[in-house]
Amino acid sequence: MTEIRKVGVCGAGLMGNGIAQTCAAAGFDVVLMEVADAPLQRGMQSITKSLDKFVEKQKLALAERDAILGRITPTTDVKGLKDCDLVIEAIVENPEIKTKLFQQLDELLAPHAIICTNTSSLCVIELAAKTKRPNQVAGLHFFNPVPIMKLVEVVRTIATSQDVIDSLFAFAKNLGKEPILAKDTTGFVVNRLLVPYLLYAIRVYDEGLASKEDIDKGMKLGCGYPMGPLELLDFVGLDTTYYIAQIMYDEFKDPMMAPPPLLKRMVLAGHFGRKSGKGFYDYAS
Repeated sequence: MTEIRKVGVCGAGLMGNGIAQTCAAAGFDVVLMEVADAPLQRGMQSITKSLDKFVEKQKLALAERDAILGRITPTTDVKGLKDCDLVIEAIVENPEIKTKLFQQLDELLAPHAIICTNTSSLCVIELAAKTKRPNQVAGLHFFNPVPIMKLVEVVRTIATSQDVIDSLFAFAKNLGKEPILAKDTTGFVVNRLLVPYLLYAIRVYDEGLASKEDIDKGMKLGCGYPMGPLELLDFVGLDTTYYIAQIMYDEFKDPMMAPPPLLKRMVLAGHFGRKSGKGFYDYAS
């Protein structure tokens, strides 16, 4: 197996900074890369804020918080990743931009290094095929919020070697996560099951079967879910769900995966959920 000691994370947004924090908390040296200083600093501030919450809850000592932050090296230069054994890409869900980054990493990294994408919907082999090391490319899909959620989907393409899969399973366990293996098909395991459920909840609401409050209460109390589907949509982001649903529908042509008209109109109106202040529920107050 490949020994992973130094980890690179590309993208300091919500997922990227969470991955960087989690890796540093597990004792790995981390290089966190962004394209510009402003988003990089926002990412580092988010990590500090997250760690401070653990300190406030007495789940983390101040000295350990400082040690975790000390293991993260922020950079805006892709060359800062050259010594990494594993690089996890968590940038914008744009195939062309991701492909360009993968090609840069392929040229930069040592021959033994593994390149992973945190994509939740795109085809991993499409990225891997543009490199000279397709056998060392895989998906490593974390869940939000990364420091808390235990699951990691390890995504095997038709080219990924077993050594890489074994290395990623060991790495995920070293992070304190529970890895599961998924094929390289759109949505992997969780979104393949979750997205049609969320989309159908929108249809049920739009048809007037029940109020949004009762739909959510029904699934929480009737099925034991921690959040109802409309609450979860607001948390994930309606724009994110709409984007993933479009990709899944293009792949499978399954009507259950087609974005409902109401979702499209809410996204067009800028009602993205919690992050915009309004979705199925109002978060402005």
